[in-house]
Amino acid sequence: MRGKIYKYLADDHERLDALLERAVLDPDNIDMSAYAQFRSGLLKHIAMEEKILLSAARRLRGDEPLPVAARLRLDHGALTALLVPTPTASIVRAIRAILKAHNPIEEDAGGMYDQCEQLLGAEADQIVARLQTASEVKVLPHVDTPFVMEAARRAVARAGYDLDL
Repeated sequence: MRGKIYKYLADDHERLDALLERAVLDPDNIDMSAYAQFRSGLLKHIAMEEKILLSAARRLRGDEPLPVAARLRLDHGALTALLVPTPTASIVRAIRAILKAHNPIEEDAGGMYDQCEQLLGAEADQIVARLQTASEVKVLPHVDTPFVMEAARRAVARAGYDLDL
């Protein structure tokens, strides 16, 4: 049976996946309202993992990060960079490709969520309460400049993905 941390964050993955699906039902006309909800939700989800979960795991490991933390941070950086420009079909494909590889690292048996659950033990309830009350992330307007697209390409490549943007 999976723990409370797993349940809360895996359920959030499902919610985010459904929002992205709704946003791109018609790939030629992205539903910007649904995409905006996906975008703000993904940014909040990443912040919860980075600032609450991975931070708590690091503290309990004597300031040593989980071995998987560096991989996750690269993916989080790539995803965040892809959320800056206005979405296009190629950006959405890149986001989906990264999430397809990323989410199992967190959700699979023995993944980051299970590791954190074991490490946190009795603190797990406290961490779930912090996740549930996490603040929304301020979301800025999209920026569509060559510099932003180049930064997104670099972040995606740094994370190890060869994706056409």
